[in-house]
Amino acid sequence: FGLQRVLFIPAAQPPHKPSVALAPAADRLAMLRLAVAGDARFEVSDLELKRGGVSYTVDTLRLLRTQRPEAALSFIIGGDSLRELHTWKDIYTILELAELVTVARPGFRTDDLNESTLRLRDPWPQRLAAQVASGHLVEISSTDIRQRVERGRSIRYLVSGPVEQYIADHALYRQQEMTRSTRWS
Repeated sequence: FGLQRVLFIPAAQPPHKPSVALAPAADRLAMLRLAVAGDARFEVSDLELKRGGVSYTVDTLRLLRTQRPEAALSFIIGGDSLRELHTWKDIYTILELAELVTVARPGFRTDDLNESTLRLRDPWPQRLAAQVASGHLVEISSTDIRQRVERGRSIRYLVSGPVEQYIADHALYRQQEMTRSTRWS
């Protein structure tokens, strides 16, 4: 898609995942910085964390448009989010502010992307279908990574070495087990 840079922005509070127990913001920001370190095409921003509250994409894109008026903005989403776009706050404003690029995920289909399945009016279904990046698909999810850590399973090769070490060093995603001992007399 000819992107010159990719800006990674961790959400303060994702609006569609209010029940997800997130790692502390400072830890998520630190892991993101570790994950992209050494690649000049990648940049990390804490603008949603600084703003706090629910992180709405439309607010972030408006701010980026103000900060970088010359930039042609693209917004990258996973294929699993494409069919939920109609539920996003001010989706038509989002679609005007940035070109959406969808990264296909295992099981993602493009043959049924239309007004009915996306629940968006024309011309958006056709435009969104044309902006799907495909290629070698790797089935990795943040939910799976958190669950693997919680269960004491390896996350090697699912995250970078420095991120894996950070998670271990900071005991992230480990369930605090409380045990009670009961005495019978």
